[in-house]
This record gives sequence, C-alpha cells and structure tokens, in this order.
Amino acid sequence: MKKVLITGSSRGIGLETALAFGRAGYQVFATLRNPGGATELRQKIKAESLSISLHAMDVNSDESVTSCIKQIMQDYGAIDVLVNNAGIGLNGSIEEMPISEFKAVMETNFFGAVRCIQAVIPSMRTRKSGCIINVTSISGRLTSSPLGCYSASKFALEAVSEALAQEVKPFNIRVGIIEPGIIDTDMAHEIEEEHTSIYPSSKRMADLFFASLKNPTPATLVADQIVEFASENSWILRHPVGPDALPFILWRNSMTDEEWTDRNSLPDKEWYDAAEREFGLNARRD
Repeated sequence: MKKVLITGSSRGIGLETALAFGRAGYQVFATLRNPGGATELRQKIKAESLSISLHAMDVNSDESVTSCIKQIMQDYGAIDVLVNNAGIGLNGSIEEMPISEFKAVMETNFFGAVRCIQAVIPSMRTRKSGCIINVTSISGRLTSSPLGCYSASKFALEAVSEALAQEVKPFNIRVGIIEPGIIDTDMAHEIEEEHTSIYPSSKRMADLFFASLKNPTPATLVADQIVEFASENSWILRHPVGPDALPFILWRNSMTDEEWTDRNSLPDKEWYDAAEREFGLNARRD
C-alpha cells in the first residue's frame, strides 16, 4: 500500500484529497494544525473505514514539520507521495495590506511547502522513487489586484516546483503542479465577500468570484486530479484544474503585459463590460 502525506487536510481541497486517496487504496497521513477539530473528516473516515490517520503539523514551524514527518516515517515507513496543499488566501491592495499579512501568506503558502519538500526528499532520493505534488492556483500563472500577495506566494511556489522538477528527475522523483481555478471552497467564498478599499479592484474581484460561484466547481474535481497524477507515471509538470482554469490562463496569455495592465485599470463600467465580452461572465451583482 502506497503512503501519502497531505498538508492542510482540515477542509476544502485538502479534506477531499485525503478522502480521495483513502478511497483509492492509499495509506493516508492527513496533517493539520488541530486534528481535534476535524470533525467532518473523522466522521467520513469512520463511515467508510478508510486508511486515513490524522497528525498534528504546523507547516509554519520548522520543528513541527521535521518532528511530524520524522515520526510518521519511523512508525509507518517511507512516504511515497507528498501533497503540499496547506494555504491561506488573504487579499488586499499592495498599499493597504500590512506587511505582517504578506509575511503570513508567504510563510504558509511558500515556506510551508518548502519545509515539507526538504523533509521528504532525502528518503525519496535514496530510494530513487517518489512524487511531490504542489497545489498552487491559476493565480500562480496570472495576477490581478487585489490578489497580488496571494499570487506572489503561488508564483514563488511555481518557480520552486519547476526548479525542483529539474533537480530530482535524475532520482526518479516526479513533481506535479496542480493549478485550480475558482473552486467552491471557504477561501473562495471569503474572496467573494466585499471589503472596504480605496481601490475598485477589491469589489470587482469579489464580484467575479461571486458570479463564478453561482455555478460552483467542487473541490472533489481537484482531489481527483491530484490522485490521478500520483497514480499514473506522468511527468507533465503543470495541470490546470476546473472549467475556468485553462481559459483564464489563455485569456491572460493572449495579452501583452501592457494590455493586461490596461485591461485591469479600466473604469468600472468598461471593466465589467470587458469581463462579459471577453470571458462570457457577467460579474455585476446588481
């Protein structure tokens, strides 16, 4: 039975990924800050008799990551698959977001993943076998205000993943980047809430998420893609997931940097008109 360790398993994509791997016959180590609060996950594990165990791990802590992963490997053996899913999605304009929030996002979304990668690679490299899957976002391929901070963390993880893939391929370790679009998760619903800002982009992005979530894409779609990559012998690096993921990326790639800047600097009416005309999404709430 192959073994997989997943970070951020308490809700959303992480929870569904843990369940999907368990249903696929993996031995799952679902890590999260507070295992005692994972009521939904515990109930589903029990109801389906899945081989999933919960482990306390804070990806923001060197000591927590090192000790947790070391203990798991001592108790159960080598980890075959690592899924770096833990993340936070604070949003706000560059001017208005406190530096402390920039640091918090980078600490979890970027450094948290790097900590876990460094903890599992030595064993994978020695065995010449392993799979590392990093969950980023389409925001790791394009960026719009007020998601500059979140995008920065995902751009960084994309860059590290690309370099990592080159480093570990000679050791038969596969690296995959999962790039979800707008998925029906708590994080997405937090973005759709309107926030007071001096910049109109804050309301626009909230409206865009609100419109998209009228026809929600479930987190199970992302979980299934993660399990599929882990279970197959694919060396394809990037995997956009969701009906809007690749279209968003292609939309951005169809413009120069200057055109993209101008597109997102339009007055409100023109911006909403352009979103509907170019992407077929009516983002107006009223």
